[in-house]
Amino acid sequence: MITQDISDVVRHHAHERPAQIALVFEDRRTTYKELNQRVNQVANGLLALGVKSSERLVLLDTNSDQFYEVWLGAARIGAVVVPMNSRSTQSEAVTVISDCSARVVFAGVAYLPMLEQAKEELSFVEKVIPTGDEFTRWRNSQSATEPSTTSKKNEVCIQLYTSGTTTKPKGVQLTNANVTSAFAPLDVGVPSPWTSMNPADVVLCILPHGHVAGAGAGLAGLYAGSTLVVFKDFNPVTLVQAIKSVGITVLMMVPMMIRALVAALPKGSRDCQSLRLVIYGAAPMATESLLQAMAAFPQAEFGQVYGLTETNGPITYLSPSDHREIAAGNIHLTLSCGRPLPDTEVKVVDNDGVELPRSEVGEVVGRGPQVMKGYWNRNEDSAAILRNGWLYSGDLGYMDEKGYVFLHDRKKDMIVSGGENVYPAEVENALFNYPAVAEAAVFGVPDLKWGEAVKAAVVLKSGAITSEAEILTFLKELIAGYKVPKSIDFVEALPRNATGKVLRRHLREPYWANQSRQVG
Repeated sequence: MITQDISDVVRHHAHERPAQIALVFEDRRTTYKELNQRVNQVANGLLALGVKSSERLVLLDTNSDQFYEVWLGAARIGAVVVPMNSRSTQSEAVTVISDCSARVVFAGVAYLPMLEQAKEELSFVEKVIPTGDEFTRWRNSQSATEPSTTSKKNEVCIQLYTSGTTTKPKGVQLTNANVTSAFAPLDVGVPSPWTSMNPADVVLCILPHGHVAGAGAGLAGLYAGSTLVVFKDFNPVTLVQAIKSVGITVLMMVPMMIRALVAALPKGSRDCQSLRLVIYGAAPMATESLLQAMAAFPQAEFGQVYGLTETNGPITYLSPSDHREIAAGNIHLTLSCGRPLPDTEVKVVDNDGVELPRSEVGEVVGRGPQVMKGYWNRNEDSAAILRNGWLYSGDLGYMDEKGYVFLHDRKKDMIVSGGENVYPAEVENALFNYPAVAEAAVFGVPDLKWGEAVKAAVVLKSGAITSEAEILTFLKELIAGYKVPKSIDFVEALPRNATGKVLRRHLREPYWANQSRQVG
């Protein structure tokens, strides 16, 4: 199906099933034939703006069907879409737009004032196209004739930003081949989260398109010829109604969303009987919550994925058959994130990169066709994570004799809260801007709702007086809400080693002491 770039997906289905609905968003319905035409229109509109192959375009908006028109339209001419986290602050938006030097920005109406305020810093931006009705008018003014410009499989089609341990985020470059490799091995017998989708499926897209899981799950549905139902916001009560009325068959969520969905079900309800596959990721699900979800949707199969933005999402999969074992009493499997996907190799290594015996804890590394090209303009960072053909995840874990991977801890200090990645150094940098803060350390603590909650330990300057509420209010102006600590402990001093490095592990340990794993 894919001969060159990801837009081949809709070109193929426009020929095979032109009248089938490809996208549903609010009151809009788009067939595969219409979607292919719109992809051509976007491509021609970008060419008219002088956009060239490999040029980066930013999309800053909440979820909508127009994301796919922009992404596939850009890919059709070899341009690269950079979808941003819709919860980004002005400072974060300026950083990303500047880093990728985007001349063209697609932005939701709510973000236009932010961009206007930053126009001096973004003086290189030549065109801002508001999404919604104005985007529709711009698109419809373009030719629907397929452009002659093409892209190749090994060229980048999407650049997703992941915060680093410094304040500057890194752009993960994923090629056409990286993105589609997860969908292609349809004849392989090894189970994977995407290859069981088919044209009869109705796939819910609720995860943010600025995340690899949101973009990847959506394109997987289009690859299969399914119908995508795109939701802008997560409202569990509304979603229960939509599953029933639209007949959603496949959904991917983070565990906190699934818990909320189960809680929103009326007692004895059969409103979600259309579901046949529930995929979850970003964090494991607590055993009790998983068993409750499986009981609430007994007709559905469950699967858990583990991966990184740098691996275009999943590298391991806890399959439906594994979940059937869990339901039958093998609770130990709830602690695993599954076995490697088809065409993917995973192993656990020591600090020298030597593979460890089974059941010994080390760093989880992987390789396969889905591993990123590298970070955008960050050669040193790329070399640090990509070594001898292997991608080093930064996660500590072990592999058992059957090939199941069990995560144990994070070599890096990243926190996963509600499916969002939070890096302590970034939050600490914001804390240091508060006049009363002398020292700060940020770490993750277990949280039943979010998986992990962001927590800070703060040392105040001598004589300074402030409160938790005042600091949190200050932080909300600097960083996205999900990065703001849920709570702050005021301490006399931070634990440090002999070289003066803060020992976050010592701060974390009391909160994780009774937990079965050290990853939320």
